[in-house]
Amino acid sequence: MDIKKFWNAVLKQDAEKLKTFFKDTAYVNWHCTNEHFTVDEYIRANCEYPGDWDGTIERIEKVGSLIITVVNVFTIDKESSFHVVSFMEIEDDNKIIAMNEYWSDDDTAPQWRLQKNIGTTIFKR
Repeated sequence: MDIKKFWNAVLKQDAEKLKTFFKDTAYVNWHCTNEHFTVDEYIRANCEYPGDWDGTIERIEKVGSLIITVVNVFTIDKESSFHVVSFMEIEDDNKIIAMNEYWSDDDTAPQWRLQKNIGTTIFKR
């Protein structure tokens, strides 16, 4: 499976292209919001999400039939930014059979940690 083409379809909210990456019986779990989706529900949730999006793949790992990605997803105007860690189980025909994702808003450290003056920024946003 071409993971870069998959993420391009996600970011471009291309429903037709997205469907080609999944088995019909696949499912997607968004653990941070406790949601379980069929393929069609996932595509609808992704493609109807408001805004115009872009992103950067920060890391790709392959372990057997599992592809793990870390992606920074952000609005074109840079008003919103998220990081998502995705665990994609791939079947022999290079289609996703299950995907478990963890989405997080990008934000500053909480005030209590800033007041302790511990840690440093990884990079400037």
